[in-house]
Amino acid sequence: MKAQIISSLFFVASMTILLSASHVNQQKFDKITVKEFEVVDRNGQQRVSILTEANGEVVFRLKDAKGTIRVKLGASEDGSGLVLLDDSTNVGIHAFAKKSGSTLIVINKDGKKREY
Repeated sequence: MKAQIISSLFFVASMTILLSASHVNQQKFDKITVKEFEVVDRNGQQRVSILTEANGEVVFRLKDAKGTIRVKLGASEDGSGLVLLDDSTNVGIHAFAKKSGSTLIVINKDGKKREY
């Protein structure tokens, strides 16, 4: 349950940021259909992507200024997952929500894993 709440809150916050950024141009669209959605920074570096993978999973990725994935949120027929990565791209938080149950894994700086 905690994993679903965390995933939902993060997704809502991310989409709020993306939608508020779109108000700069003030253009309004009833619908935008794309195979991949990408946000780039001032240097043209991809920072955000939303796409459907070949296996059918929808994936939302947030990247740092160097292009390293720091956040990944995915949804498939099996459920959903959230991964938060540290500065060394090690998993810090990994949350799953599946029919078989939800899991929240937190790994501290010493590598000690706690599973809820």
